[in-house]
Amino acid sequence: MTADAPIVPPGGTVGILGGGQLGRMIAVAAAELGLSTHIYSPDPDSPAFAVARGRTCAGWDDKTALAAFAAEVDVVTFEFENIPVATAEYLATLRPVFPRPNALAVAQDRLAEKHLFEKLGIGVATFAEVNAESELKPALDRIGRPAVLKTRHLGYDGKGQATIRADDDPTAAWRSIGGAPAILEQHLTFEREVSVAVARGRDGRTAFYDVSENRHVERILSTATVPATIPHALAGQAREIAARIADALDYVGLLTVELFVVAGPGGPRLLANEIAPRVHNSFHWTRDACLVSQFEQHIRTVCGWPLGDPARHSDAEMTNLIGAAVEEWRDLASERGARVHLYGKAEARPGRKMGHVTRITPRAATETTNL
Repeated sequence: MTADAPIVPPGGTVGILGGGQLGRMIAVAAAELGLSTHIYSPDPDSPAFAVARGRTCAGWDDKTALAAFAAEVDVVTFEFENIPVATAEYLATLRPVFPRPNALAVAQDRLAEKHLFEKLGIGVATFAEVNAESELKPALDRIGRPAVLKTRHLGYDGKGQATIRADDDPTAAWRSIGGAPAILEQHLTFEREVSVAVARGRDGRTAFYDVSENRHVERILSTATVPATIPHALAGQAREIAARIADALDYVGLLTVELFVVAGPGGPRLLANEIAPRVHNSFHWTRDACLVSQFEQHIRTVCGWPLGDPARHSDAEMTNLIGAAVEEWRDLASERGARVHLYGKAEARPGRKMGHVTRITPRAATETTNL
């Protein structure tokens, strides 16, 4: 149903699969454009429910509920990539779905991701497919140690991963990921982690946000900072990588590509880590440092609107408020140059993203932090 999808004008309704904080922020952006949203989520405590006109709380395989949801919306999008592909494919027979389900299928399978990167000539860490415990030792012999064993499916924020070091028992790593189909990946020594976001419209036009430099703590994103301390030429290469992936997937929406900056004989180079077919935590700063945020840009693309200006008017550092850190909201709210965003989640738990704070400063005429 996507070939001749009609433009969704103000007054239309966007259906969002998933009710977490990303869905919440997409819904807020839609409302600012005069659009309504309808959230579909199996979780009755979904924070996005509070800001949407409509809500459906049902399972991903409930075709009756999905059909009723589709009848209430003009276009469907999603806020995270672990929605069953079959759900998106079924909805695509009823309403336009952007990004298209093929992007979900690739993003849900780390092996498919790696093969796509290789097909497009994009550098990746050395990896091997591991579908059984008996395949793990030969893969380790090929790749060496340390290495990282990652489940092919359903991994995020460091979940479904185990590092295998020189004296570690591979069997323990295999059991720790539940014996699921996996890939074994070379453990990289990298200079920094960065991400690039591209918005691609239905007409193939693109707009890029500045490369974000990311710092993780215990495999969960802690801060995202712009400008990133990378050479301008490398930032251009990051944009080119994102454009190639978006074109290959015939993508519509906001696409994020996570990358490692590694040292090389000719200078630093980029290796692709993974894609996220959605708005992304590392670009939350766009709400405060850009005229058009990633959330508004995503809504514009899936609804067939013109792309907005992604230019950044300020330097920014976004810090996630994880678990009990949200209790500092009062002090953060009084901090000059800072803006607090809280997600409305009822309970703070270790490792749970409860909100974020963005600190902005005037953008320098010449960004000397770029190498």
